[in-house]
Amino acid sequence: MATNERSSAEETGVLIAGAGIGGLTAALALHAEGVRVTVVERVRRITPLGVGISLQPHAVRELTRLGLGDTLAATGVPTAEQVYADERGGRRFAEAVGTAAGYRWPQYAIHRGELQLLLLDAVRERLGPDAVRTGTCLESFAEERGAVRVTVTDRATGATALIEARALVGADGARSRVRAALHPDEGPMCWSGARMWRGVTETAPFLTGRTSVIASGGRNVQLVVYPISARRPLLNWVCAAPEAEPGPLAENAGWNREGSAADVLRHLEGWDFGPLGLDIHALITGSGALFAYPMVDRDPLPRWGRGRTTLLGDAAHPLYPTGANGASQAIVDARALATELAAELAAGGGVVAGGGVAAALARYEAARVGPTGDVLRANREMDRSMRGRVGGDPVAAITERYRRATGGDATAVNAKA
Repeated sequence: MATNERSSAEETGVLIAGAGIGGLTAALALHAEGVRVTVVERVRRITPLGVGISLQPHAVRELTRLGLGDTLAATGVPTAEQVYADERGGRRFAEAVGTAAGYRWPQYAIHRGELQLLLLDAVRERLGPDAVRTGTCLESFAEERGAVRVTVTDRATGATALIEARALVGADGARSRVRAALHPDEGPMCWSGARMWRGVTETAPFLTGRTSVIASGGRNVQLVVYPISARRPLLNWVCAAPEAEPGPLAENAGWNREGSAADVLRHLEGWDFGPLGLDIHALITGSGALFAYPMVDRDPLPRWGRGRTTLLGDAAHPLYPTGANGASQAIVDARALATELAAELAAGGGVVAGGGVAAALARYEAARVGPTGDVLRANREMDRSMRGRVGGDPVAAITERYRRATGGDATAVNAKA
């Protein structure tokens, strides 16, 4: 490589591709450890898109350590109970969650877009207004001479630039470009065979106002409803219904496409949530926008990255939403990444003793590949069990088995305080 080309590259400590929940949390965690960070994001303007998600107590623990506890409390809803019901609104089982179940930290239900903006504001305040570069696409990367050289493109002008980083983190989502480059022969995503419809409706609270309902009915249909905002009466809902046999995701299977209320209601014919204080028809038809997409994941990888490049969040381990653990696992990834890289990258991006950046990323992966693989398999099992495709275990047994398999019980989470 020519000397003048090398000198023209901008330098940073860690380059993160993707300004989603995992990428932004990683930027905050690394910055707190004194590591210089740059984030590139392909969208030109980050707006509060998406619907509701749950943050498990182990994720709230990490965000609280980053000084975001009060902001979370002012934004999300601290879920207190989870009610499992049938299609007529009859209770099958109920359990306490979050602090009501003995965790030291709440379990928050929150709008994904509001959480992303909350994290983005914190990154720009702490790292500087230019720490996140929107409208910037990662095109390619290569490891050379003790660094990763990344080519990016400005979507507005088409101009390309080089960024030289001590480490590259692909936090660019389930259809990650970084993952595709690292694992080019991986093939399509794994489809459960279920189609999901998601929406957010402004309507009055139901039950305690801090209740999440998970209902299962005939034909393996499931409907989930919970409040997601401390500021407005917003209910998030998800309907999942089988559409095909499980298998590889076909190119024409659709991804995050616009749905319709009629598509959802045909699966919920005869359902009645009157005993729960919810009008299903009004809930579905009142949603401002409906998104439809296949329920997918990927088989666990034995190793996410290579050398000075690794993956994080959905790019590393896309998960079924069953178990409500996807965003939470990305946040835990971020903490583990920062812990390992802090031993190698001093402020300003210099290398210090400890085995090198590649060794640090190998330790990060060793700490997270196994647990996230366990979560992925547990999510698959819970989906099969809850939608009636296997066994006949009581709901209490299914949820307890999930917590044990994922290390998410209160004793394990609280022990990591």
